[in-house]
Amino acid sequence: MFTGLVEATGTVRSIERRGEQARLRLAIPFHHQLALGDSVAVNGCCLTVAALDPGGASFDLLAQTMEVTSLGQLGENSDVNLERAMQIGDRFGGHFVLGHVDGTGPITTWEPRGQDFHLVVEVPQHLARYCIDKGSLSIDGISLTIAALDGPLAGFWITPHTREVTHLRSAKVGQHVNIEVDMLAKHVEKLLENR
Repeated sequence: MFTGLVEATGTVRSIERRGEQARLRLAIPFHHQLALGDSVAVNGCCLTVAALDPGGASFDLLAQTMEVTSLGQLGENSDVNLERAMQIGDRFGGHFVLGHVDGTGPITTWEPRGQDFHLVVEVPQHLARYCIDKGSLSIDGISLTIAALDGPLAGFWITPHTREVTHLRSAKVGQHVNIEVDMLAKHVEKLLENR
């Protein structure tokens, strides 16, 4: 379980294709605090540490991970958002983020507005029903509040701090991001379907 409060950014050292799977090697600032088997959210996708090396760690990407997330589009030196799994007793400042990516969507707007930044992401139709005004959405592992909805377009206001401490500082229009909708909304839908 994660909070969507990005802890640090890392850098892709390599992504080695292995058929439909891949091995992702990252430079990670907190590498010395990781152990084999630890969970780390990488751009919002929960991955398991498969190997440790000086300055970083490696993760195995399953075929489903490659299909559902944008991780397969990463290249060498790409920046990624990182968050370690929550520990019992930690503050919980974001929202419930499982690291189970529901889909991807393109950034349609990314521009400065005064001191802040305006981000708009096109949410796939099958996920848009989980979006509500002022609801939570995880975008590449960042817990964000939906400021505006216009059909499949979800708009967010990004503070200078969030831009600086996440990979958004190098984001571009057209770039696909991982989207995880609020799990509570999915649970409510399932419960109502079963009534």
